[in-house]
Amino acid sequence: MSQGKCYYVYMLRCSTGELYTGYTANLRKRVETHNKGLGSRFTKARLPVKLVYSEKLRSRKEAMRRERQIKRKSRKEKIQLIAKAV
Repeated sequence: MSQGKCYYVYMLRCSTGELYTGYTANLRKRVETHNKGLGSRFTKARLPVKLVYSEKLRSRKEAMRRERQIKRKSRKEKIQLIAKAV
């Protein structure tokens, strides 16, 4: 593995209680972008958002793969994942 960037897959809890999953190379900046209403259409309508889960991964490809895995999970499974990380 090269010494390149690391990536993160993350989950946000929106003001409505809904969960949003994404990936990024800069977690702090991405959460700030979401809370400015510039992150995605989904979160823009559900501000503010709070970071409730993240995983650090070695590559963009791994982060994208993990994001898809998490998005396929049920809400109950996502909440369990968040609870295990705390």
